[in-house]
Formats: sequence, structure tokens, C-alpha cells
Amino acid sequence: MGGGGLTGLFLCGDVMLGRGIDQILPHPLDPALPERYVRDARDYVVLAEARFGPVPRPVDPAYPWGEALRLIDDAGPDARVVNLETSVTHHDVPVPGKAVHYRMSPADLPALTAVHPDVVVLANNHVLDYGRRGLDDTLDALAAAGLRTAGAGRDAEEAARPAVVPLPGGRRLLVHALGLASSGVPPDWAATDRGGGVHYAEGPYDAAATRLADRLRADRRPGDLVVVSVHWGSNWGYAPERAQVALGHALVDAGADIVHGHSSHHPRPLEAYRDRLVLHGCGDLVNDYEGITGQEQYRDDLRLLYFVTVHDEDGTLAEVRLVPLRSRRLRLERAPRQDARWLHDVLGRASRPFGMRIDSDPEGETLTARPLRRP
Repeated sequence: MGGGGLTGLFLCGDVMLGRGIDQILPHPLDPALPERYVRDARDYVVLAEARFGPVPRPVDPAYPWGEALRLIDDAGPDARVVNLETSVTHHDVPVPGKAVHYRMSPADLPALTAVHPDVVVLANNHVLDYGRRGLDDTLDALAAAGLRTAGAGRDAEEAARPAVVPLPGGRRLLVHALGLASSGVPPDWAATDRGGGVHYAEGPYDAAATRLADRLRADRRPGDLVVVSVHWGSNWGYAPERAQVALGHALVDAGADIVHGHSSHHPRPLEAYRDRLVLHGCGDLVNDYEGITGQEQYRDDLRLLYFVTVHDEDGTLAEVRLVPLRSRRLRLERAPRQDARWLHDVLGRASRPFGMRIDSDPEGETLTARPLRRP
């Protein structure tokens, strides 16, 4: 995907391997849920089956990724970054006061490693669903699997530390991660000098966001590619808040080449700012939402793979190739042309005010986003 003075990354939205997904994997946890309306995780499988047909179980760990794995491998990115919104733990005492909790069995971690992530982002509103013990278990499981993490840790220093990935030619990819209150991260989940948690900011102008900007300036070496992965914003809607846009710009101004935003349940605008990429919301990628109704106008059954190509010389954006998928029977498959066209039209309208043009390939199966060249 890279080469010729270009570096290619695979980025995606939220990967949620708990609840219904956990129940179809080879080593499911106790299906009991502390939710108000759904008390058994297997009910999410039943809801999906009622909509699209039978779901096999148990499945191969790679099953939820479906056709995405081949598409990612074929693209050949230089590095892969995913946001894991699931605690990896057997600990069964949920954090009180939350409506939704996600956890998966450590024995089913191959459902994550199947995509071969180079960095697993943990700065989100589900990684501590089963408390700090659940976080410790998650960090242990990911480390044992040889996976780099960013955005959470056993203390504030570890949570704020970027993941470092070697790139061809002796260069480095630095991935910083930050979780904002606007995405539902509770304030008491913030990592401290004495306890583990998330790299957390109350808002765009919080001291933690300012410190992150300072760290971007301090850590960057010549030739580095810098990604800031941010869990921010609400679940629905296409218009990011002004403060969110301002934070994305501030991070680019401080040295980020890509702002990898997530939390929304559907794709949000792509922005070109100073010839750098700001993703205001990648949408979900893997989850158990197929049978949940109420926001059909956003087509959250449609998912995107983001293949980002940047120029090695200065980190500026070349293009973003977007591959539309849809979730059926808790598995990702290629989206039909009419669905790809729908995404093209909706994202094109939403992204144009942010300086990005979205085109479709002749077959209508792949979208490409490039900065608008204004007169």
C-alpha cells in the first residue's frame, strides 16, 4: 500500500467483541448482563438472527471480520490501528452506573489478533466496564499476545505514552490516544499517578489535551508519522461540535499528521486541514448491533475500512480509500453497490464543507477521499 515515498495505514472505528460477539466465539463468558432491558448477551444474537438469518456458533475467531480480513491483507498497509471497546477479562463485577458493559474472554483474543493490529487503542468508554481489575487483565492479555497499546495504562504516565511502530526506512509511527468526556468516558476513569485508567480529557481545552499537544511537539523526530486517536463526540449525527473541530485543528497544529476520531456509531465527515487528515468519526466496525432499531436513517449496518496514504516527506495526505462493508449475521461482507452509493452521497455532502471530496470508482464498490483544491 505504501512505497514510492508513501506510507499506508489501515484505520477503523470501534471494535466491540463483547456481548453477542463474545457469545458466538469458542469460549464465551457467562451471558448474564447488568443491562436494564437485555439481561442475557445471547439475546443480541437472537435479535440479529431475527433480522438476517441464522448465526453459526461457535464460530472461528476470525468470523466477525468476514471479508474485511482479505481486503485489509490485499491492501498491504504498513501499519494497522484499531480501537478496542471491550474489556478482556474473566472478572465479572461490572462498574456501577453504566447502561452498557462489554467484556470478552481472554481465550478468545484470537478474534482480535486475526486482524493483526500493530496498535490497539484503549482510550474509550468501555475499556473499564469491569473496573480497574478488568483493565489490568486487558493490558496483561494484550501484552501476552504481543500487541502494542495506547490510551490506557496502570498509571497516568503509561496511559499517556504513545505506541511506537517501526516503519520501512527506519522511520517510526507514533500513536497517541485520548478519551474525551463527550464520548461517555467517566471522569473517574482517568489514569492518575497512583492508579490505572484512561488517558482522559474533560474537553478540548482541558489541561490533558494541552499536555498532549505539548508532547506531540516534544516527541516527534524527523521522519516520524504521528497519529492521534481520539474517542470523542456523540453517537449520532453528521455535524461535529465546534469544539471537536477546534481540537482536531489544534492537534494538527501541534504535530499530528492524522487525527483518528471514533465513537460515533456511523461514519462522520472526513476533513482536510492543512493537508492533514481529521476523521471526525469512523463509525463502528465490529459489533452486535444488527437487531437494534431506532436510528435507521444513519444506516449503522454499513461499515467502512479506512486505508490512508500519506507522503513520507512531510506527512501530508495523499488520499483515503474507503471500502464499504455491511454487517450480516454478525459478520462483515462487501456492501452492495447501492449501499456504497448511499455512503458516497451522504459522506460527500457531509465532508465537502470540511475540504474533502469523495469519489466513487467505476464499479461503485470503493470510495476515495482527497483534499479539495480550492482556487
